[in-house]
Amino acid sequence: MKQRRGQKEQTRKETGGEETTGEETKGESSKREREEITMEPACRKDKPKLNSTPTRGDRAKQRSAQQELKQRQRAEIYALNKVMTELEQQQFEAFCKQMQSQGE
Repeated sequence: MKQRRGQKEQTRKETGGEETTGEETKGESSKREREEITMEPACRKDKPKLNSTPTRGDRAKQRSAQQELKQRQRAEIYALNKVMTELEQQQFEAFCKQMQSQGE
């Protein structure tokens, strides 16, 4: 009996004061997992960062690479827009010819 009481006290300490019957529901176990996940970042703050700050040269390279990517994407969008406009015009002209031939 004394040993069981010690186990209950230990369980209460581990669960934050909650007394459990040993069988957790799905919601309780996922809640516990989320609590464990949220506690992990606090531990990470203690660890020193290993050269994670980018230098000026790195930032400039990233910025120029980002600008080049945007320019390329914009050029692709304009080219696609032009192709689609031409296609739409061709389809419209074909439709107009079809309507004229049906009207005659």
